[in-house]
Amino acid sequence: MTPLHKPSDPAALKRLSPMLRAVCLTLDYIEASGPIGLTPSRAFKRYFVEWAAETFAWPGYTTEDLYAVNKVLNEDDFPPLAIMHELLLSTRLARHRQGALHMTRLARQLRLDTSALWTLPAPQLLFATDHTGYTRFGDRPFGNWDIFLNVINVEAQGGLNKDRLCEVLYGPDKSDGLHDAVRTRAALFIHVLRPLCWMGLLEEVRSGEGFEREEHFFKTAVWPDALKLDTDVHLNPITQH
Repeated sequence: MTPLHKPSDPAALKRLSPMLRAVCLTLDYIEASGPIGLTPSRAFKRYFVEWAAETFAWPGYTTEDLYAVNKVLNEDDFPPLAIMHELLLSTRLARHRQGALHMTRLARQLRLDTSALWTLPAPQLLFATDHTGYTRFGDRPFGNWDIFLNVINVEAQGGLNKDRLCEVLYGPDKSDGLHDAVRTRAALFIHVLRPLCWMGLLEEVRSGEGFEREEHFFKTAVWPDALKLDTDVHLNPITQH
């Protein structure tokens, strides 16, 4: 597994990583307002889901986006929140007790050290979280993180789109041999590109509308700070966002 190094710029982390911002805001909420209530199925209660949707202002999952397809908001209607909930538990930053989510001693120790805090959810989200439930057919991309990161390291110097990533990884057919090109592209986005964006290592820039919309992914200042890769020797000066 590729090691992630502790980034040196906490301000850049909070600006570039929506997942880290969400973790910090949630811990701040517990510190100020007490444990977060849970439903019988151990999901966040609606009052917190509504607060999180408004406060996180997550790109692509704003209150406007979420209420456009939901009359009321439950945790499962806000996928980044559901994943963050899992991360808080798996990294032992929070625990369930007496029908509520409580902050742990570890979280209290790290809450004000943004860079150290980032080093817990980042490897968990990238290397351990199962994202198949968020793909249409439960697909996984063929390959491993060492390959993905080293390829993206070179190809995203000036901006990388999903088609180009598929072509470099799998050839001109842009298919991993298990799925067609469309499903391969979708699996790479859900399992690889989106988590990298959520942790602030990549930034997604969109252009166009409807069927003309394109997404390009750029390395942020966090990328070279947190990742030391074999392909670093092949890099030209980086375009950072």
